[in-house]
Amino acid sequence: MLPVGWSLLVPLKALPRAKTRLRGALAGVGHERLVVALALSTVRAAQRAEGVAEVVVVTGDERLRRELTPLGVRFADDAGSLNDSLVAAAEARAGLPVAALTGDVPALRPVELAEALALAEVRSFVPDLPGDGTVLLAAPAGATLRPLFGPDSAAAHARSGANRLDGLWPTLRRDVDTPADLADAVDLGWIPDLS
Repeated sequence: MLPVGWSLLVPLKALPRAKTRLRGALAGVGHERLVVALALSTVRAAQRAEGVAEVVVVTGDERLRRELTPLGVRFADDAGSLNDSLVAAAEARAGLPVAALTGDVPALRPVELAEALALAEVRSFVPDLPGDGTVLLAAPAGATLRPLFGPDSAAAHARSGANRLDGLWPTLRRDVDTPADLADAVDLGWIPDLS
């Protein structure tokens, strides 16, 4: 049986600073519109994953808040740095199972996220497809999240004692940082909502 009750934190940078390597990746599509589409797809999929009780978007960007409010998510404030923001949001949910999911996995299939969370019986992380980044960090009830996102975060999380989960989850592990990543996400089935 899958665990129930995960509070899933999705951190999102302010739009002017987000996903700079994707500028101009889709002809005729404004950069901020593309970044919003990545976030919307990620959050919608996360909300449908079995075991996720709530999705908390961690951002200080007002446009992102407006775009995501209709989805019924909760919000937590940006506390300055990514890791500090996640720590603050996790501490507000002390005693609950808490996980942090990057906001750029738009092809995500909910079943893959549910499977990864079900395996997180101790503090655990899922690396991205190249293997050096982290797409998911999960801390079950009683554990501390201790996020270490940034360059080579997979190695940092492993050194900190987090259990590495290397499941066959192509849509969970396909984060989008470059135009090539974007093409991969489309190949995995993502249909961007650019309306």
